[in-house]
Amino acid sequence: MVDVSVDRVFEVLADPTRRQVVQLLGAGPRRAGELASAAGVSPPAMSRHLRILLSAQVIADERVPDDARVRVFRLRPEPVVAVQAWLDQVQAHWQEQLGAFKQHVEQRESS
Repeated sequence: MVDVSVDRVFEVLADPTRRQVVQLLGAGPRRAGELASAAGVSPPAMSRHLRILLSAQVIADERVPDDARVRVFRLRPEPVVAVQAWLDQVQAHWQEQLGAFKQHVEQRESS
């Protein structure tokens, strides 16, 4: 299991191009050139974005068996799970707060 920092995931996904890369990879693995073309950025710019996503462990890369120069990028499940767990905690907190507020209002109305 990969140790994923939710703060780091949010940090790297603050950039719209990197969010677009994550969305593109959500449909399936792609090569860097395909990602650059689909995102409308230059190959060097895409390379920088991919390095950042790789360092944050949001994506992984694999070499193509027939051509070691070609890398295919894919999403890693761990960052999504970590962010979802964090969101679940936030939602549980707000559900608890809203429940307490509802109970308070109902008690005041019945008084």
